[in-house]
Amino acid sequence: MAEEVLPITRQVTTESRETGTAFVDIHLQDVEDCLIYDRHGVSAAFRSLYQERKSIIIFVRNFLCYSCKEYVEDLSKIPREALEDAGIRLVVIGQSAHHHIEPFCSLTGYPYEIYVDPERCIYQKLGMKREEKFSDSANPSPHVKSGMFAGQMKSIWRAMTSPAFDFQGDLHQQGGAIIAGPGSQVHFAHFDMNRLDHMPINWLLQLAGVQQTLDFSNKPKIMHV
Repeated sequence: MAEEVLPITRQVTTESRETGTAFVDIHLQDVEDCLIYDRHGVSAAFRSLYQERKSIIIFVRNFLCYSCKEYVEDLSKIPREALEDAGIRLVVIGQSAHHHIEPFCSLTGYPYEIYVDPERCIYQKLGMKREEKFSDSANPSPHVKSGMFAGQMKSIWRAMTSPAFDFQGDLHQQGGAIIAGPGSQVHFAHFDMNRLDHMPINWLLQLAGVQQTLDFSNKPKIMHV
């Protein structure tokens, strides 16, 4: 029988994962009335995402960010039945205009809920970082396959070839991840320090109560016959 994962009710930063210290509380009451927008430009209160059931909510840097693109591509690999069996809602939030949602979903194959916070209301009120901080001791992201130079070139090319030449969000804004609900209970929160500091997806799934462990590597699968 799989070991039960108890909920974490404080923010866990990269430093706290390494040292077990530096916990910071976050309060969803500060952002529950912030508006988010779907791909059609229809608004809803942020609290609607987690009031009824537990939700994994991922905040990405911007839709042109190569590491965010590759992270969301891996989110799209999560089987729907794994989320449904655990009663988990998966949501991605960006900070661009809403008309960028559809192309981003087509590019990444992401099939779940996605919204935007174009005024960065939630990002700012929760205190997400706006500059990058790198550490020599940081572990490489298991979800980012491109090198930094090649990835940045891909982002610039996508910006130049998009119908509206923009960077689809504040380039300095960092993202994060929270697990919240039902109600305003925060089980877990992580704020990214830089573009490679995404929370490992299997970590998030386990902490939310999903029992399945997924393989996100690009290694070829060996077939035994």
